[in-house]
Amino acid sequence: MPSKNTASDQPTIDPKMLGVLVCPKTRGPLTYDSSTNELISKKAKLAYPIREGVPIMLAEEARDLS
Repeated sequence: MPSKNTASDQPTIDPKMLGVLVCPKTRGPLTYDSSTNELISKKAKLAYPIREGVPIMLAEEARDLS
């Protein structure tokens, strides 16, 4: 029986990758939000999605947090 796709089934981001990635808009640090599976830039007030384990680091794809 196939498993249902839930937030807990989403792949988590590799901590080494998180240490290397920066916000493309501010060049500031990012934090990982496991509940939304997004990378958060507090300085830019943007949330970058992670799709199938791949961070989408485009400002046009980011969700506005302000």
